[in-house]
Amino acid sequence: MNKRPLLGPVARLLLGAVLAIATASAMAAAPGQILIDKGWTFRLLPGSAQAGAHPEAAPWRAASVPGTVHTDLLAHKVIADPYVGAPEAGLQWIGLADWEYQTRFDAPRELLGRARSDLVFKGLDTYAEVWLNGEQLLKADNAHRSWRLPVQGKLRAKGNELRIVFRSPIATLLPQVQAMPHKIAGNYPSPYGDEPKDAMTGNFARKPAYHYGWDWGPRYVTAGINKPVVLQSWDAVRIDDLQLRQDRAEAARADVAAIATLDAVRDGAVTLRLWQTAPGGKRSLAAQREASLRAGANRIELPVRIDQPQRWFPNGYGAQPLYRYELEVGEGKATVARLAARTGLRSVELRRDPDEKGKSFYFLVNGIPVFAKGANTIPFDMFQPRVTRAQLRRVLESARDANMNMLRSWGGGYYENDDFFELADELGLMVWQDFMFGGGMQPAYDDGFRASVVAEARDQVRRLRNHPSIVLWCGNNEEEIAWKYWGHGKDLKKADPAFADKVWKGYVQLFGGDLRQVVAEEAGGIGYWSSSPGDDLAEVANTPASGDMHYWEVWGNPAHPVTKYLEITPRFMSEYGLQAWPVQRTVDAFAKRAEQGVATPVIEAHQKFLAGKGNERLMKYVKEEFGEPQDFGRFIYLSQVMQAEGIELAALHHRASRPFTMGSLYWQLNDVWPGASWSSVDWFGRWKALQFHARRFFAPVAVSALRNAAGKTQVHLLNDRAQAVRGELRLRVMTLDGAILRDERKPVEMAPLSASRVADYLDADLLGRADPASTVAVFELRAEGEPASRRVVYFKAAKDMAWQEPGLQAQWRSKDGAYVLELQAAALVRGLWVDAGEAEVSDNALTLLPGERVSLRVSSKAGLAALRKGLRLQTLTKDITY
Repeated sequence: MNKRPLLGPVARLLLGAVLAIATASAMAAAPGQILIDKGWTFRLLPGSAQAGAHPEAAPWRAASVPGTVHTDLLAHKVIADPYVGAPEAGLQWIGLADWEYQTRFDAPRELLGRARSDLVFKGLDTYAEVWLNGEQLLKADNAHRSWRLPVQGKLRAKGNELRIVFRSPIATLLPQVQAMPHKIAGNYPSPYGDEPKDAMTGNFARKPAYHYGWDWGPRYVTAGINKPVVLQSWDAVRIDDLQLRQDRAEAARADVAAIATLDAVRDGAVTLRLWQTAPGGKRSLAAQREASLRAGANRIELPVRIDQPQRWFPNGYGAQPLYRYELEVGEGKATVARLAARTGLRSVELRRDPDEKGKSFYFLVNGIPVFAKGANTIPFDMFQPRVTRAQLRRVLESARDANMNMLRSWGGGYYENDDFFELADELGLMVWQDFMFGGGMQPAYDDGFRASVVAEARDQVRRLRNHPSIVLWCGNNEEEIAWKYWGHGKDLKKADPAFADKVWKGYVQLFGGDLRQVVAEEAGGIGYWSSSPGDDLAEVANTPASGDMHYWEVWGNPAHPVTKYLEITPRFMSEYGLQAWPVQRTVDAFAKRAEQGVATPVIEAHQKFLAGKGNERLMKYVKEEFGEPQDFGRFIYLSQVMQAEGIELAALHHRASRPFTMGSLYWQLNDVWPGASWSSVDWFGRWKALQFHARRFFAPVAVSALRNAAGKTQVHLLNDRAQAVRGELRLRVMTLDGAILRDERKPVEMAPLSASRVADYLDADLLGRADPASTVAVFELRAEGEPASRRVVYFKAAKDMAWQEPGLQAQWRSKDGAYVLELQAAALVRGLWVDAGEAEVSDNALTLLPGERVSLRVSSKAGLAALRKGLRLQTLTKDITY
């Protein structure tokens, strides 16, 4: 895990401001470019519907750009921290109000004399009217787009006035939605009365859908200048884009087409030079070309050949070397424009090979069929501009360290910033990238809406297409199955067949045609998938036979037990999950101990599943396996053990089903705020038990021993390495206090890229006459050059086991300037959680066999005495405080 300090909301906001200033300095240094991030102020727009009720928001105050209304209000203490306590209901007025931002900036004399000047808005959220020196330049309506506005002749040397008015997205859209005779389905109705439950506006807006609330996050319908504002000026040529299209990426040779899009002020001759910096740092001239430009847009291609390229591989399959290219445009002896881009050389293909059951679904990277191991990501904060690179690095390194190789960037949020993809490139994390459609149904029957989405898609695909981490573009999340199977389509067809037909045809046009075409034209050969889950618009969606699956009959309806995971064998499982609370320290950050309880108001405010009643579902799963928790602290702990063990069961089943199944992405990796959710890493970056388990069940070489509800255990050996692996498989049957009833060892050899079924056991085969309540089977694989892999099979629910006194002993020592905690148990301990305060522990969520000793590295700023005093060990039977 990354050892960076954890930051609270206010500290993170301040850090974001510092980083913004640093970024401003870097960008402002670029020739012909001014970052307009200083002197911004904001207020609630006079005359807004909320002005009378909220005079506290009327005065002009300093604003951060990039930023949001909520974080600006928070910085001035006009509102309380939206994450602490239960303030959500009292903050809904912000989304109903109109807001005004303004600043003044000077235009240097040399800039005013240039031939062209554009004002560039990288992101405006969402319904924004832009005015420069009293003239309206733009009426924006899409938070996922960028906007480039010509302003030559409109600037003055001193005191240019830039003003932006943000209209409430709810108030803007509600009249037209309410006027519809029959509504199209939305996502989560507001419980706060800011819009009617039968007239949801969120799916009509090109705005992050999660702002309107989700089952893991609050409803904060924010607004603001959420990306940088830049004034660009030039005299001759501007490089609009540099695409690095990979036409070949083989071991012996790679062919790259460097495609420059140039905006020329006038006709003229130029020289293009493309410099390559190889992964080792060697810089060379990769291509050079003379070109005649026409005034306006020009597209020029420079071929590049790389012999014996250093290829980019997913995590676990090789290294992630990156090539940097810098394009220079020369006019005579002068360099008039320069732009750099980075990529990794790799081939990638989504394979859909037909067989007797349907079609495969897997990614072939550099000729290797890769089993995708990972999770889904959601937005990293309710307020995107305050997400820092350090925060992203912490979570993405956690994914890498847990042996993940793929993340699915879910479609209900926003397109992540460049930092996310640069880190994914460096860490070997493939990205399945959804377009930003999270659920419900879109008004794609409207030509204007579709045109806006196509412009958005071109913006985003062009921005991101050089990243080797992106391996798939997907049209949307769950819209097709919602229409086909959740009643959305059926209900509308019954109410208005003609309108329903129009809605579905618009859907097919947008997700089957328009976005597919954008990806084909712009993405440089990356595949397109129309909806997840789906089979690319085949009649049947979300089927194990073909395409990808989301499986929610465990946890969702009808809330099957976790062993049901073993009965579902998909081609590619792109969503499945179990909830858990984050660690106690995270809960303490938003709720006082007196406010904590399964059904207390603050805790229910941070439990978004079933509108705050999700703890009832969570308690059902906890009680089925572990019995009734003694208090809320035990409930937190047991929820994590349950989540970790349940997802481990599913993930190992998926891996054991290779090659029929070729992907397992659980829901979800990260959190948008501190609260209960399906995440394995919480909002502060702290690992839950699931993340520690994931590091083990996603290990490249592992043993899988899975016992189903009928009492049958199947044992598989898993090898994701591209070469054969030799080792030893050991089976021990033992009592909880350590008596060995059976001990067998056998040498094994695992074929490359394989899952091998090596044994089946009925309970009686393993137990003989032993008591199932006091006996376990331990399967352990030791392979050359790999960490040991272990699975413990239990024959009773944990609540029915005859657990022994654990006899845990803890000893501290210092080693090489760090701390080591040694633990030993007299009897078997399951679900051991080590809580050492703010310290980070190298491993956790452990099972210790009788007599086994483990050594854990502990990173902490505290001294050894404080660590000893604060140590707390949680087990299934008791909490131990030292």
